[in-house]
This record gives sequence, structure tokens and C-alpha cells, in this order.
Amino acid sequence: MLKKLLEWDRETFVYLNNLGMAELDTFWSVVTNINTWIPLYLFFAFLFFYKRPFKEGVVKTLWVVTLAVFIIVITDLTKNYVARLRPNNDTELNTLIRILKNPTDYSFFSGHAASSFAITVLVYLLLRKRFRWTLIFFIWPLLFASSRIFVGVHFPLDILVGALVGIASALLFYALYQKFGTRLLLKDPT
Repeated sequence: MLKKLLEWDRETFVYLNNLGMAELDTFWSVVTNINTWIPLYLFFAFLFFYKRPFKEGVVKTLWVVTLAVFIIVITDLTKNYVARLRPNNDTELNTLIRILKNPTDYSFFSGHAASSFAITVLVYLLLRKRFRWTLIFFIWPLLFASSRIFVGVHFPLDILVGALVGIASALLFYALYQKFGTRLLLKDPT
């Protein structure tokens, strides 16, 4: 079963990766770069503070930052434990695919997918009652995670599992926020 799943994963990756076009290489290279999205992260933080008490903005921002650190740690631990080669480093695959990036660490699971879905879900949950249009934020993780296939560095299962880990982590952190974060906001500083 696992062998067939991994075979499907490799075949699907090669198919999807080869859908890439030279005309879109710059687009995918920019989309996959974490620094490209800094304005979005700043916008998220801005929304936490917009017409809200300063303390609330600080607590929500720190909650999202803590989630991001959590995701980085579990991603790195999992990658080193599973030790799955990235497609660009797999000698059986790298001659069959388009490669735009060449990271040398392991592949499973995608930190890009995990972090972008985690942050987006948590930000959405924290802001959805104030801003009805926040569903638009999900364009970011969809593009960010998909880019990893087109630049040749992640298999579809890496991305799918990363997205699921990110979503589950965001739900956990939201539950923790509702239990503990809101208490921080109710405490009187005097």
C-alpha cells in the first residue's frame, strides 16, 4: 500500500512539475520565496491592531509568531526523522523534472505548506468576525504550497501532509488562544 502511494506521489509530481512553463518560472520563483510575502505578514499584524486595543494586537501577533516557531520546529524534526529525499536531489527523478531551486535538506513534509496554512487558518479564525473578506487570505497558502511542485522541491504528499499539519496546528493554537489568550486580554495591568 505504502509503495503504491509513494509511486503515485512520484508519478503525480513528475506530471505536475512538467506542466510548468519557462514563461512562468520567474513567477513561481518569486511566489516560493518567503520574503515575497513579508508585506502580507505585516498586513496580518496591522489588522490585529486596527481599531483594537494595543494589548489585543500584541497578544494575537505573538500567538501567530509562536505558531510559526512551533511549525518550524516540528517540520525540521519530522524532515530529519523521515529523511525523504527532495525530488531535485533524487537521481532517478532529477533528469525528468524542471528544477528551479536546489535545497539540500529533506522533503517530508513541506514547511512552506505547513507554515502558510497554519498562519492563514489562525489569522482567519482570529479575524473572521471583524472582516468578512478574510477568506481571500487562502490564496497565499494555495500559491505558496503549489509553487513547491513547480520549482521541483516537493512531492504532492509532502504538500498535502504539510497543509494538514498546518491546519491541525492552527486549530490547536486557536483553541489554546480561546482558553488562555483571551484571559491575557482580560487581565487588568494594574
